[in-house]
Amino acid sequence: SSRIARSEEDRDSLWDAWGSWSECSRTCGGGASYSLRRCLSSKTCEGRNIRYRTCSNVDCPPEAGDFRAQQCSAHNDVKYQGQLYEWLPISNDPDNPCSLKCQARGTALVVELAPKVLDGTRCYTESLDMCISGLCQIVGCDHQLGSAVKEDNCGVCNGDGSTCRLVRGQYKSHLSASKLDDTVVAIPYGSRQIRLVLKGPDHLYLETKTLQGVKSENSLSTTGSFLVENSSIDFQKLPDKEILRISGPLTADFTIKIHYTGAADSSVQFIFYQPIIHRWRETDFFPCSASCGGGYQLTSAECFDLRSNRVVADQYCHYYPENIKPKPKLQECNLDPCPASDGYKQIMPYDLYHPLPRWESTPWTACSSSCGGGIQSRSISCVEEDIQGHISPVEEWKCMYTPKMPVVQPCNIFDCPKWLAQEWSPCTVTCGQGLRYRVVLCIDHRGMHTGGCSTKTKPHIKEECVVPTPCYKPKEKLPVEAKLPWYKQAQELEEGTAISEEPSFIPEAWSTCSVTCGVGSQMRLVKCQVLLSFSQSVADLPIDECEGPKPVSQRACYSGPCSGEATEYTLEETQLLYGSLQELDELYDWEYEGFTECSESCGGGVQEAVVTCLNKQTREIADETLCVSSRRPPQLLKSCSLDPCPPR
Repeated sequence: SSRIARSEEDRDSLWDAWGSWSECSRTCGGGASYSLRRCLSSKTCEGRNIRYRTCSNVDCPPEAGDFRAQQCSAHNDVKYQGQLYEWLPISNDPDNPCSLKCQARGTALVVELAPKVLDGTRCYTESLDMCISGLCQIVGCDHQLGSAVKEDNCGVCNGDGSTCRLVRGQYKSHLSASKLDDTVVAIPYGSRQIRLVLKGPDHLYLETKTLQGVKSENSLSTTGSFLVENSSIDFQKLPDKEILRISGPLTADFTIKIHYTGAADSSVQFIFYQPIIHRWRETDFFPCSASCGGGYQLTSAECFDLRSNRVVADQYCHYYPENIKPKPKLQECNLDPCPASDGYKQIMPYDLYHPLPRWESTPWTACSSSCGGGIQSRSISCVEEDIQGHISPVEEWKCMYTPKMPVVQPCNIFDCPKWLAQEWSPCTVTCGQGLRYRVVLCIDHRGMHTGGCSTKTKPHIKEECVVPTPCYKPKEKLPVEAKLPWYKQAQELEEGTAISEEPSFIPEAWSTCSVTCGVGSQMRLVKCQVLLSFSQSVADLPIDECEGPKPVSQRACYSGPCSGEATEYTLEETQLLYGSLQELDELYDWEYEGFTECSESCGGGVQEAVVTCLNKQTREIADETLCVSSRRPPQLLKSCSLDPCPPR
């Protein structure tokens, strides 16, 4: 190591000292400055004789325009091949981003007007990397050359992502004769990395509202990139879908809306990073607890609205779980001795290392309602801690130097999940009486498929239907059961899981029953899959990448009684069947059919109730296996032949 140190000293000793920094290549928007040094040796010096740094890292005014565009327009008064052109910049050249390539307005003519752009020109429009001496140099978000520091998803340089939250969801349109449009999602000021994908025939459009209250609307009628309230919008209009991207941060509140065309339903998937606009801010120190003789003062924390630049109620900051209220800081103050009978040291006699009394709260109670708005409460008391660390309650006036915390707050203010019934399927017959089905989903306040709806209020998924066309064959006694795909859709879509950008279990369709009669089994594959947002493709993942319970991959099935057989089932088979054959109890049930003969002719005997499986519509005795989904009635006995027997 000593030899290496000496060699570096020998190398540096051949150079003169670095010179002063040059003027910045730009006055705003980030430029470059250089410094030179001279080789003092007659031989070649090792190392470089020039170094660079960034400078003027302040935003340019909007009227300044693009730096590369300024360099192109400087050639407008210079003839090219005997003709004057108005030159426009060609950006993001993957082969040579630091050459000045420009295109003549209104033509396809592209010319390299200079081999190198001016120092400080951005290599790419969406990057801080800059061209210096014709080479693209890496620039971090700290504006330092060679720095690898990047912004987090919230736009904070070298941040930890704690100043924003990820919002994702899905909207599904529902055709209505009374509605022409609807709100998909409201995206607040400052949001970043916004992406929406509409699939279906409907159309997206924008409404904006600035912080000054100015409203505007954009119809998003054509594909292209454009500015809306100084936010760059990238919109693609394809035959079967629309894609909206906004890198942000938004400079206004955006409301994404959908215009119904009336052709069919559409769905919209959205994802963005929403800033946490209410943050805790530490206050200055409160007045000292004593005017002399040694006292203490501490700070507090107040909830601050970053948009309106004003202090708001603490409950706004409590809304974000990411917000952690900072603990108060404590310091000594007014340590000079008190003159006799002066000051208020005797009024608030704090000893050395004796902290001020403070408010203390119990944990919040559980919310009074799981949705739809409720309240939760807690107890607040003023406590004091002695030198040994023992905490005891004191009078409330001792804590009045800081505001008392609220004792109640609203909670779970979002709407409760509710059932959403989709359209009925066509009737399962073309004449006479049949059945029709529909999908009924439990939808939460975000429009996403969830649980939590009351089973008592769930609309039915099957009902009888009558086709007025007369049938030219004997009318069937029972309604015809639906075949695939409607029956399968009505049952499986309620439990189905949509593929999302989070790893999730996705079950495939059940196989056919393994037997043609009696009890068998069905199988299905359950995969762990994720939606790749950029390529819009689905990728399979290892099973352990998905969280939560894995759906079952096997279940029992019943294909009806086998002809000529009286099948008996074990308790386990019967329990499996009960969970899989819930439809059978609509046609078959157990009923009592009289009693057996008395076991004795005299002296007292018993009779046992006869239980049979009946078809509830035809009242015919059926195979007992058709009643497995109903609970078998308890055994009933009654006494009989109570007369004493005659002596033998």
